[in-house]
Amino acid sequence: GDILDDYLRTDGVWILTRNKQFYKTNNEKECAEKCEAERNFNCRAFLFTRKNLQCLTLAENTRMTVTFNSMDAVLYEKKIYLLQCKRGIGKDYRGTEDKTWSGIPCQKWAEKTPHKPNYTPEKHPSAGLDENYCRNPDKDGKGPWCYTTDPSTRFDYCNIPECEHQVTHTGGVECIQCNGEDYHGEVSRTESGLECQHWDAQEPHFHGFTQKHFPEKDLKMNYCRNPDGDLRPWCFTISPTKRWEYCNIPRCTTISPVSGLSSQCLSGKGEDYRGRIAITESGKVCQHWNTQFPHRHGWIPDRYPCKGLEENYCRNPDGEKRPWCYTINSSARWEYCAIPHCDGTEQGIAGMNMPMQVPLPEECYRGKGQSYRGTTSITASGKKCQAWNSMFPHRHEKTPDRFPNADLRDNYCRNPDGDNSPWCFTTDPSVTWEYCNLKTCDDHTHE
Repeated sequence: GDILDDYLRTDGVWILTRNKQFYKTNNEKECAEKCEAERNFNCRAFLFTRKNLQCLTLAENTRMTVTFNSMDAVLYEKKIYLLQCKRGIGKDYRGTEDKTWSGIPCQKWAEKTPHKPNYTPEKHPSAGLDENYCRNPDKDGKGPWCYTTDPSTRFDYCNIPECEHQVTHTGGVECIQCNGEDYHGEVSRTESGLECQHWDAQEPHFHGFTQKHFPEKDLKMNYCRNPDGDLRPWCFTISPTKRWEYCNIPRCTTISPVSGLSSQCLSGKGEDYRGRIAITESGKVCQHWNTQFPHRHGWIPDRYPCKGLEENYCRNPDGEKRPWCYTINSSARWEYCAIPHCDGTEQGIAGMNMPMQVPLPEECYRGKGQSYRGTTSITASGKKCQAWNSMFPHRHEKTPDRFPNADLRDNYCRNPDGDNSPWCFTTDPSVTWEYCNLKTCDDHTHE
């Protein structure tokens, strides 16, 4: 599998850390390899900055230190160090529980008082004997334990919950079809073992996913759900430092028929279109969905098994106005397709919904662009902007309700938070946000 599968990704977050190493890498995978090979300390996470291609390997993660926002940064944390539950006897448990089941604080593994330990970090460097956290270096059948700070009790076991209970319900194993958008089970813990925040609560995380706004999404209690078409069910967590996480629900081994008929013509937005048109409305050939050239993207068929991403056929996986595709023309990232309507009418190629064009020269912004009110909706690298009132493919808090004076209309580039220039969330699942394809008004030459 992908090396990044072992990490939990969080966009726009920086963490304060003492032990770190700087490297120059080309991408996140190379940074992950630096983390795996790190010998200066036990690498629990890494930060990658897109602009500078800078890689920082870190000894701490969000369980151990404070976080703050940093728009350009992506934080990757090793999942094994975030798990607050144990699998089996907990041999690979690397959580931060530091008390015994009866509440006695644990002795640090590197210390020799009040008990002289047989298991030390020097003797067992791969056992994760950090600080005074509960561990199971000797594969004890009763699970993780620690030496205690009570002179009369040499060691005792820790109360670590089982991970397995997260995916079992009334004796059967729950599973998801496709991306779990129709999942209605009762799993209420994330993949790292955190308890889910109730959907009708706004603490510790404020959000817009309420029963009132999404009445058809079954947002009950604190059960994991997928109301926005993400990769799989997720939830907000009760941890103030971790806004949300995916839930550990396995995919069903047998695929049931997808609800709804696949259509060969355009009805509505064409999300159910499964025809074989593979040319855009201006005549460009579509790029195959399972390739990353000439355009890199996040719509990978294996990740979205029910979106119909076959061959290079026009599709609408993201709720756009109508089916579209990436093109094999390196200068045209994507375009809409001309699909015949189911009522028999043809789409005019020169119709109302032409592909978004590169901004006109007069599109510019002053200062940081907080007053910019133009209609550009393409990023500097040519990606489409996500609508501000949409939570797909990226969940966010920059909504029109919360920023009433920022003119967050449609998917137009804006600067609601005082960043360096106008920006937007992108419709590419692999890229959360980018600055927009705009110049400052000062850059323009006047004849």
